[in-house]
Amino acid sequence: MRLRAVVIIPARYASERLPGKPLLNATGKYLIQHVYERALLADAPEQVIVATDDARIVDAVESFGGMAVLTSTEHRSGTDRIAEVAAKLDGDYVVNVQGDEPEVDPDGIDLLVELLEESGAEMSTLALPCSDPVVALDPNIVKLVVNQSGYAMYFSRSPIPGAKRLYERLASGEHSFLIHPGIYGFRREFLLSYSSLKPSALEKTEGLEQLRALDNGCKIRVGIVLDVAIGVDTPEEYAAFVQRTKEGSSKCPNTSSYPAASSHPWAKD
Repeated sequence: MRLRAVVIIPARYASERLPGKPLLNATGKYLIQHVYERALLADAPEQVIVATDDARIVDAVESFGGMAVLTSTEHRSGTDRIAEVAAKLDGDYVVNVQGDEPEVDPDGIDLLVELLEESGAEMSTLALPCSDPVVALDPNIVKLVVNQSGYAMYFSRSPIPGAKRLYERLASGEHSFLIHPGIYGFRREFLLSYSSLKPSALEKTEGLEQLRALDNGCKIRVGIVLDVAIGVDTPEEYAAFVQRTKEGSSKCPNTSSYPAASSHPWAKD
């Protein structure tokens, strides 16, 4: 049976800052279980699969009734890992949800699929407006610029677009930019060919694999959102997530944060 859309969640056991991250369970659930269950709330995907290089994660996912596939340990990125799984599926769209985002919004997943359907682009992603000067100058936070038709022009760790007296203009609210949360939708056929492309010079310079797609002429449709999930990369971030969960303040689906593509000014090319 051909599927309209599938969510594939790449998950590695190894992590420099938080080893064994997918299997942390101080909330009573594995971290990967939180991600999986959030993805199940999306309407567009008909299947959710964890793609992992570790049998312990497969066992954990199967223990709560989820679906997991053991993949090669040689993949360079999560995109390559999900491509291995996607190659064995019959579907139209694949959404890559990071395995360390337990508060991912299901509406954002649906928007990624909708953007692919309406635009014909090979990829889709999300962006969040921001004017915080600290964020603008943080190389760990990816920024992007988008053209008037709603397609990504460039991604960078530097503050883009630049401006004279950047810090002062940001602090005064005169200048803003878009930040990139790192969630993607793919046309399955493109995903399979993308994983075989060699890393480009820009990708190596910025350390951003999506630049490989732009360098090869791929169109990436961007949906503007008002909120994004908080990823878990450090022990401190995990502790904060555990606390939010215990307090019942963990993020819930918020449809007002994700305007439908058909109502967005970029919806029609």
